[in-house]
Amino acid sequence: MITTLDISEFQPSSDKTIWDVRDADNYQQGHIEHAINHPLDTLDKSLLDRTTGDVYVLCGGGTKAQKAAERLNELDPTRSIIHLTGGTRAAIAIGMTIVREDDSV
Repeated sequence: MITTLDISEFQPSSDKTIWDVRDADNYQQGHIEHAINHPLDTLDKSLLDRTTGDVYVLCGGGTKAQKAAERLNELDPTRSIIHLTGGTRAAIAIGMTIVREDDSV
């Protein structure tokens, strides 16, 4: 089942499964805390099977995340898939912590 949640109402944490479905380059340029990069074209049943609980998906603005949510829902319609609307661009705009590849150095 797909639901939507505005990124401004979301609190990232390590106990949530958060998938950023952008390509690796865009992900490394900046992503929300605790997000794991799983580009849209890599989403498959085996990846979903290795994950428990709800899956939160986001991208830069929302288009890829919507496609990802639809794909994941097709793979497992019993799983709760939450599309984080607004994506990374909105997260930046509201001042959410953004992790960049060079931040870890």
